Amino acid sequence: METVIKLVALAAVVPLTAFIIGYTFLLKTMAHMQQRLGPMDAGPHGILQLVADGIKFVQKEDIFPRNADRLVFGLAPVVTLVSTFLIFAVLPAGPDLIVEDLDIGVLYVMAVASIATIGILMAGWGSANKYSLLGGLRAAAQLVAYEVPLVLAVIGVVIQAGSMSLQSIVHTQADSYWFFVPQIIGFVIFLIAAQAELTQTPFDMPVAETEVVAGYMTEYSGFRFLLFYISETATAVALAALAATLYLGGWQLPFVDLHGKAANIAGPFILLVKVLLVAFVIFWVRFSFPRLREDQLQALAWKVLIPTTLVNLALTAAFKVAF
Repeated sequence: METVIKLVALAAVVPLTAFIIGYTFLLKTMAHMQQRLGPMDAGPHGILQLVADGIKFVQKEDIFPRNADRLVFGLAPVVTLVSTFLIFAVLPAGPDLIVEDLDIGVLYVMAVASIATIGILMAGWGSANKYSLLGGLRAAAQLVAYEVPLVLAVIGVVIQAGSMSLQSIVHTQADSYWFFVPQIIGFVIFLIAAQAELTQTPFDMPVAETEVVAGYMTEYSGFRFLLFYISETATAVALAALAATLYLGGWQLPFVDLHGKAANIAGPFILLVKVLLVAFVIFWVRFSFPRLREDQLQALAWKVLIPTTLVNLALTAAFKVAF
């Protein structure tokens, strides 16, 4: 029964986080930063705009291109969304608020996050559209390139904590200091790689409207396009929560070891504040920088981020042995 409750809660978390982050940052925070109001008509202060958009998408016709591979085309957004669900399964929000505390939690997250690449390739191939295929291939090349520095950045935290369990990493930081301090290089690289994993500006070449007409999502409409949107926004929350867990102490407060019922009550709110701060940075970058060229995008990953993470790993290992 407990497992069923956790799975139901997990199923509600993904669309809820997509709604909160989508409204808070995409529609309002960035609108005010750009000296505009954003949507104001649907509900008080426009709070129901995403609900209205969701209803609109559900009502639209579910179109399949004539030459599309119907099975692959139809399953692609589902595969992408499942990847996001699986990430949330191991993110702790309190001592008992976790679906499954895996001893290899970090390895698990890195593995399931890669499933989204398969979904994107399925969308590009199944659409029978050259722009979709090109966008899918671009996305796959980008995700593979930036998964390397993302994983290398996380390994620094694993060395520091001596564990791959996300819950253990949170407790280790509560007993000493946040890993943001010694792993500042890894933290910055993690955020850059996360931005690229989300295919958000300045790393949005796979969906560049001036070149590939929305890329792998060109032929999608209605609720299938909505699934891609939910997946992108919820994945931004998942990666922000992962960054908060690995580098900012997760659901724990600095120098305060919360435990018991108090931790289960306060933990989700503490984690939410940290997630909102990290997500704010992610979306701030999205609305502040121009799009990179494809060669610049790949050069940044292979020539800058990966060598820097290797240096960070060497320094982390040296200090771990020395101290």
